[in-house]
Amino acid sequence: MVAQETNLDTIANNLANANTVGFKRQEAQFEDLLYQNLRAPGRGPGQGAPAGVQLGAGARVVATSRYFAQGPIQQTGNPLDVAIEGNGFLAVDRPNGDIAYTRAGSLKLDSLGRLVNVEGLLIEPPITIPPDATNVHIGSDGIVSATQPGQSQPTELGQIQLATFANPEGLQAVGHNLFVPSGSSGDPIVGVPGLEGRGTLMQNALENSNVEVVQEMIGLIRTQRTYEINSKVVSAADEMLRNATQMR
Repeated sequence: MVAQETNLDTIANNLANANTVGFKRQEAQFEDLLYQNLRAPGRGPGQGAPAGVQLGAGARVVATSRYFAQGPIQQTGNPLDVAIEGNGFLAVDRPNGDIAYTRAGSLKLDSLGRLVNVEGLLIEPPITIPPDATNVHIGSDGIVSATQPGQSQPTELGQIQLATFANPEGLQAVGHNLFVPSGSSGDPIVGVPGLEGRGTLMQNALENSNVEVVQEMIGLIRTQRTYEINSKVVSAADEMLRNATQMR
């Protein structure tokens, strides 16, 4: 029942973030607990018992895996919005100096004209757009360019890079749509979008959450039914013990 409560919390978190940009759904994974061996297989009279007698002790949640499957792309019309098509994460500079990674490409400009995410964290490497620049363009390879007064050709302002990991599921979520590396994820491999297995960028679009509400609702009903059945098992066991203690 405790394991199903954890599963329910995971499903609730997925549903709560069904409209969160760049969110990746989680799924609880279970394993059985230690067994009480009343008789080991192969032991007994004659040639030995072909099967033993083992009593299980239940289940527990061993992991809450995160699935980084591509979420649906939504056109926004905002020239600073970028959706990542394929593998990769945007790097942002946290206030403590550490680098975090995100799939949420809703970018803004701060007071100095630098590209930041919705939390105001600077994109790494930093890119500054002049206040008089027009027609900002972000290419699929991450190159940011804009047209300035008196110029007929756009000026290249910088390039957005993407980071990939050997094991993205090993990334540690720290909230605010951010992930930080762990010993399980491996070190980030930063490079140009579209090269070495990295995804590309799509301007004027955002990647929505990959949570499927119908699938989560099915999981919610299944978890609820499993919890109810387990509670009935506990009640039945208590009733059997009560009857056994009242026998004369």
